[in-house]
Amino acid sequence: MGEYTFYRVEKQDHVGWVFLNRPEKNNAMGPAAWKEAPGVFDALDQDPEIRAVVLAGEGPCFCAGIDLGAMIAAIPEFTEERQWGAVKRKIAAKIAELQEAINAVERCKKPVLAAIHGHCIGAGLDLAAACDIRICSADARFCLKEAGVGFVADVGVLQRLPLIVGQGITRELAFTARAVDAKRAFEILLVSRTYPARNELMDGAGEMARQIAQNAPLAVQASKEVLNFGVARQVHDGLAYVAAVSAGLIPTEDLMEALAAFSERRKPKFKGR
Repeated sequence: MGEYTFYRVEKQDHVGWVFLNRPEKNNAMGPAAWKEAPGVFDALDQDPEIRAVVLAGEGPCFCAGIDLGAMIAAIPEFTEERQWGAVKRKIAAKIAELQEAINAVERCKKPVLAAIHGHCIGAGLDLAAACDIRICSADARFCLKEAGVGFVADVGVLQRLPLIVGQGITRELAFTARAVDAKRAFEILLVSRTYPARNELMDGAGEMARQIAQNAPLAVQASKEVLNFGVARQVHDGLAYVAAVSAGLIPTEDLMEALAAFSERRKPKFKGR
């Protein structure tokens, strides 16, 4: 399989394994994560030998979210002093590029199974929500974190999560930015199975992926296509809308306060400005 900076991709029988491979940073998603994702999943999509994909994280957790410092540096429009129309249009275009990284998971014709251990925060939850199936270990923690760091989730989780857990639960998670554990994630149907530890989780993910791979691949892929079609307009219209909303919102004093609080290891004090 291809060589990537953020991802490690393996092929075992008819199963593609994609590992978020930045364990020293808890798999926080910096520029390479977003740039490489479409190529990773498009390659698996086009590989006739691959019939199912497992997405997992190396190291202590699945994904600690966006690498906020690196992404602020990579998208300087966020901190432009004069937020005029041209700057806002550039921000919206950059958000659309980030959305494509997550869309690539959904677009892949092969079913994608997320095997989640440890933290699954922010952008990690965006990735997980774009997968077809989610399973986790008992130490998993899920958090729709964005409101807690001063911006709106704008790359897909607010569009996809209501289709998984419903509107009420999604609103609770989005508004409180509160983490839920594996037991609660199972109760709200965010995950379909839980396992005691990561090794059992990975064994279970492999077993499920092989079960999928044993079925008629065209029928499995057609099933995913039909299921995606039923929600595609809702999701993609929502993505276009949130990109515009997010571009209009960023930057705020609250976002700058969140960055300062993070660097100073303290709780942010938001003022709604």
